[in-house]
Amino acid sequence: MFVKSDATTRGRSLQNQRVTSDLVIIGGGLSGTCCAITAARAGLQVVLIQDRPVLGGNASSEVRLWVLGATSHMNNNNRWSREGGVIDELLVENLYRNPEGNPHIFDTIILDAVVNEPNITLLLNTALIDIEKDAPDRIRGVRAFCSQNSTMYTVWAPLFCDASGDGILSFLAGAAFRMGAEARSEFDEKFAPSKEYGELLGHSLYFYSKDTGKPVHFIPPSYALKDITQIPRYQQFKSNEYGCNLWWIEYGGRLDTVHDTEKIKWELWRIVYGIWDYIKNSGQFPEAETLTLEWVGMLPGKRESRRFEGPYMLCQQDIVEQREYKDVVGFGGWSIDLHPADGIFSERPGCNQWHARGVYQIPYRCLYSKDIQNLFFAGRSISASHVAFGSTRVMATCAHSAQAVGMAAALCRREGLLPAQIGEEARIQHLQRELLRRGQYLPGLALHDPSDLVAQGTICASSSLVLAEIEKGGPVEPLTRSRAQMLPVTSGTLPTVSFLLDVSHATTLQVEVRTSDRPSNYTPDVVLEKHAIELAEGKKQRVAIPCSTHIDTNRYVFFCLLQNEHIAVHTSLQRFTGLLALEQRDVQSPPEDIGIEAFEFWCPSRRPHGQNLAITIEPPLTNFQARLIANGNDRPTVEANAWVAALEDPQPCLSVRWETQQRIAQVDLVFDTDSDHAMESVLKTHAERAIPFCVKHYRLRDQQGKILEERDHNYQTRNTIVFDTPISTDQLSLEVLASHGNVPAAVFAMRCYEQPWVVSM
Repeated sequence: MFVKSDATTRGRSLQNQRVTSDLVIIGGGLSGTCCAITAARAGLQVVLIQDRPVLGGNASSEVRLWVLGATSHMNNNNRWSREGGVIDELLVENLYRNPEGNPHIFDTIILDAVVNEPNITLLLNTALIDIEKDAPDRIRGVRAFCSQNSTMYTVWAPLFCDASGDGILSFLAGAAFRMGAEARSEFDEKFAPSKEYGELLGHSLYFYSKDTGKPVHFIPPSYALKDITQIPRYQQFKSNEYGCNLWWIEYGGRLDTVHDTEKIKWELWRIVYGIWDYIKNSGQFPEAETLTLEWVGMLPGKRESRRFEGPYMLCQQDIVEQREYKDVVGFGGWSIDLHPADGIFSERPGCNQWHARGVYQIPYRCLYSKDIQNLFFAGRSISASHVAFGSTRVMATCAHSAQAVGMAAALCRREGLLPAQIGEEARIQHLQRELLRRGQYLPGLALHDPSDLVAQGTICASSSLVLAEIEKGGPVEPLTRSRAQMLPVTSGTLPTVSFLLDVSHATTLQVEVRTSDRPSNYTPDVVLEKHAIELAEGKKQRVAIPCSTHIDTNRYVFFCLLQNEHIAVHTSLQRFTGLLALEQRDVQSPPEDIGIEAFEFWCPSRRPHGQNLAITIEPPLTNFQARLIANGNDRPTVEANAWVAALEDPQPCLSVRWETQQRIAQVDLVFDTDSDHAMESVLKTHAERAIPFCVKHYRLRDQQGKILEERDHNYQTRNTIVFDTPISTDQLSLEVLASHGNVPAAVFAMRCYEQPWVVSM
């Protein structure tokens, strides 16, 4: 195309494109992305505006921080706590495509998920620059500029979501916000400072190195840090560490983390190149001779800036006391994780991480503005105190709550409402039901869906697991740490559990039978029984723990073998949905009077380790029955909540029968992708591409045996089947032909609907 334009004294205008939508989302980090996908799948026309060339924010290849939330690297007591819904879908997909943790591959997975949604208009490299209001408390539209195509976009919508991190949309709209720490007196938070102050968590910037196999010289740039001893912990650097393992390369907590970001970035560059100069040229790291600096971040990952005020502000007590709310739409479980304002230049530890005994709820009232009628918050800027923000700020937690925003926006449009009106009791229950349908875990809530036909039928199975023994055959593990087997026990007298032990010298084995302070927690802090058992020297001794305790509700019980250097315990290669073996890792011992509790951490090891203990159980556990697929829980809670087939069943099959013909347009299936596994998106590698418990190959048949659907390479948690033409049948049967591991077939849920409510996945 040839263009010739004469000079003009009037100047020229940018190309302007006008777009109308149902929901505008500012910010394409994981929060904005998950919000957009959720809203689009619910039928909304969504415009997603992202000022970077890729999606994912701090999880993208531009920053390269791993995605984490309540699972906390599996280093706390939050069992089966990986966030559900879209963020789970993305992480499971990343595990399958990218178990090596390549950040560029994760970029493609996030982009795939967005561009495959026809209801999303994605504007990359496009920055919000202005807004338009049609009332003092209402946004009408936004203006955003794309530097790559020199186009100004004007986007109008009835609803807006600020997922920008710094809260640029909310700031321009005039919504109330805070920066810094509130005084202890405002929310009665004992971990808060006695006086309010403006110190913040800083930014971080990472680097990657690689081994070239030949000597590599490094000449630092002029701006590199010259004196490495300015970093008090400089002796902790290692030549083989890179990426977000160096999260503590942090700076900016005493600056304005919004307007001073460029200044902070330059200081972080100075630090990074100074660290690499030290590693390459100090002579302290001879093993680094062949290493080269492969990548340095071009922009820092932000932790903290503005927090905006909703009708409720989450505080420390919500987290520590695990307070429950009628309008729960999200949850968290990361520690209260606050850092010294001086970051890498501080003499203090890089962080103070204090955990609750379990996960906590996030209420809907934290996710929309108290000032601007049509404005939602998503991501790290939601309504929370500085102390609570120390936990809510991590990406998986942010993304999970953002999904609630996407669905709330859909209900607003469907019913002609504003965000605050969704918070009314009947409507919040509707929102919760829609979230649970889509796999979003809400602690304390089960899905009670009047539209689900399965709950109205008779459920049966070819077999159900009766667990009398977990067979020996795994490694024999020394009791250098205390170990425990978690078992889902029904109300009544506890079973007798027997362990298989090797004893090198005559000794006394201390056994404790424990449970948690509340049924839904997994911190083994309540001792039910203690046993001291005298053991003679000898191998493969079967040791029984007779129990007399009666429990009045279903819950997990921990059968704990306490540390003893003379004993080794036999483990098993058998794995089962809802069962875990743990080891005692650490003890949380907070200072007095900061409002944090002391307790032990009992954690599983990652596969291929973390084998169950070889035990026998009398009477056997029988709570793996087919009826559990209709109890509304899609992961273990107070019990396994899954149908699990018998080990010896050659053709596991789950069936639902009705007395009359049913019209079925949609079938939802929920499989076990191990929500206890922390699926870090980058850097950490994973032992498997697909979770061994997950059903890989299945067939769905009607009462005549006709195959309605067959999938032979599933690895996702949720499968939704929408029939082109609704079927009519009085029976549906799910045949499980294979799982990804040598484990018995397991299904958390099967649901059937007369009308489809979601696009096929």
